[in-house]
Amino acid sequence: MARLLHVIATTDPATGGPIEGLRQRAEALRRMGHETQVVCCDTPESPWLTDQSLPILALGPGRGRFGFTPNLVPWLLAHAGEFDYVVVNGIWQYNSLGTRKAMLRLGKPYVVFTHGMLDPWFKRAYPFKHLKKWLYWPWGDYRVLRDAAAVLFTSDEERVLARQSFWLYRAKERVVHYGTGGPAGEAKAQVEAFEDRFPELQGRRFLLFLSRIHEKKGCDLLLRAFARLEDRDLRLVIAGPDQVGWVAELQGLAQRLGVADRVTWPGMLSGDLKWGAFQSCEAFVLPSHQENFGIVVAEALACGKPVLISNKVNIWREIESAGAGLVAGDTQAGTDELLARWTAMTAAEREAMTAKARPCFEANFEIEQAARSLLQVLAEVVGPPK
Repeated sequence: MARLLHVIATTDPATGGPIEGLRQRAEALRRMGHETQVVCCDTPESPWLTDQSLPILALGPGRGRFGFTPNLVPWLLAHAGEFDYVVVNGIWQYNSLGTRKAMLRLGKPYVVFTHGMLDPWFKRAYPFKHLKKWLYWPWGDYRVLRDAAAVLFTSDEERVLARQSFWLYRAKERVVHYGTGGPAGEAKAQVEAFEDRFPELQGRRFLLFLSRIHEKKGCDLLLRAFARLEDRDLRLVIAGPDQVGWVAELQGLAQRLGVADRVTWPGMLSGDLKWGAFQSCEAFVLPSHQENFGIVVAEALACGKPVLISNKVNIWREIESAGAGLVAGDTQAGTDELLARWTAMTAAEREAMTAKARPCFEANFEIEQAARSLLQVLAEVVGPPK
């Protein structure tokens, strides 16, 4: 049996893929007989910590965006030795710097998941923020990665892109499988729960966007592409937490484009409502400018739904190869092409693509494979569990 300790800045589900992937992988490892403990910099009173299906210890509150908490290093010094493997999730916050400090003092190895946070898109999109990160990089996360037993990437695409953000870069790179679990529960009941909450979608055809509503996700491109479709029976659902206060502007854009009456904004969906949305949609769409993996893409495939994605979603090659979706550039023209190609397909062509979705998930993104891959890499770079 292996004991894994994951250190992450926050376990807030609104932050997207890293914590959801961690939860899914921990459950798969539990079924295999392994234990996972999570330490975060959240305040212990955080409302999302009431669900303790995953053991989480909150050592915050973390101060500011950096999430500094004086409790992290002392706790690691006292308890990290109880675990076979210590895994840092994410960079640019104190969880990575504090873990390095403690593990070096203990003389013990650790590994790091960057979770796409070194993608060069951020350098191009936010040049001023990138300049500020350069001031921190040489004494901060450059050393975190340099001193790690391994830096873990979820695809070759992510690994290669990570080298392009800073010329000062050293890492023992390893690629591990990543994945998620399929829908839990009964599909019919989940569809009914979703349609009860959103009766305007009952029996209607719709495309589903389900992710954080953020500039990098391409929501504005999606709205403009949707407005150009001739198929006026098709609806669009844009679901997810509004992390940057962008929804009002996007709703105004939908109004100006004349499609506001065909766009539904459910907010963040979880549990049966989330799975009901996946089960009910015609296809899933994510024209993202940057996505190191895309848990939601894998979840859509797990529900047997084709995915319409940009070639900046780093698992696009596997999906295109399997014929389980459509891929285009992360531009307005590319997003227009995605939706136009989908609506131009015959019913038989759409059904054939739909039939390939679940097999693509099982072959590439199933959570049990991801859990075994992580254990294998950890055993190779750190050693077998005690």
